[in-house]
Amino acid sequence: MRVLSSVFARTSQHSNFLFISLCRQVSGMGSTAGEIRRVWAAADAVCFDVDSTLLIDEALDELAKFCGVGKEVQEWTTRAMGGGVSFREALEARLQIVKPSRQQLAEFIQQHPPHFSPNVQELISELHKRDKQVYLVSGGFQSIILPAAKILNIPAENVFANRLKFYFNGDYAGFDETQPTSSSGGKAVVAGIIKKERGHRTLVVVGDGATDMEAVPPADAFVGYGGNVVRASVKEKAAWFVTDFSELIEALNS
Repeated sequence: MRVLSSVFARTSQHSNFLFISLCRQVSGMGSTAGEIRRVWAAADAVCFDVDSTLLIDEALDELAKFCGVGKEVQEWTTRAMGGGVSFREALEARLQIVKPSRQQLAEFIQQHPPHFSPNVQELISELHKRDKQVYLVSGGFQSIILPAAKILNIPAENVFANRLKFYFNGDYAGFDETQPTSSSGGKAVVAGIIKKERGHRTLVVVGDGATDMEAVPPADAFVGYGGNVVRASVKEKAAWFVTDFSELIEALNS
């Protein structure tokens, strides 16, 4: 029995070593779609971007339309998601245009329930069934994202996003610049926090933008999503790029 236990231990250690080595390999841009699929299926945690990934819309664009300044904000969003400017620069510029009051934000949330991307609710349900932890990591705003998280049974502590600030009279007062997701590279910081503090072995990021790709490493793999909008730079660089979340469900079952 001791001999068998020793052999099993060595075999288990070898398997873990091979899996960890694979995760390190797929962190680079030379990974294949097949390698990413294997890491995806074995991951114990998944981070989803929110705007144009989990949800169909870009929340800040929709909020800008609600406040009557939609066209002025759209260009900034396109530049930010394509990686043309720093995320902090684009976020600050867009919010200075919108300047949403507390009341406007509350009315917007009430009148705009979450519009989920096709099959994403089924995908997250499948991940939960497999005891995989799901996180929402976004450059958007926590107050807008939390209603969607609640519908998906994702706890508030698994939501990492920006926070708006208001003066006592409810006027816009800026955003919390201490939040990691308010800056370029912030999603990589959050991925590192999640892996270290939550104790996950393998973390996969799913998203449509350049800021999502920046999370690898410390995240172990990235899946590009183009079901709502295709970012050319993301499609070009992502080893595995999908346009329907049913592809991720199938990969879990394969």
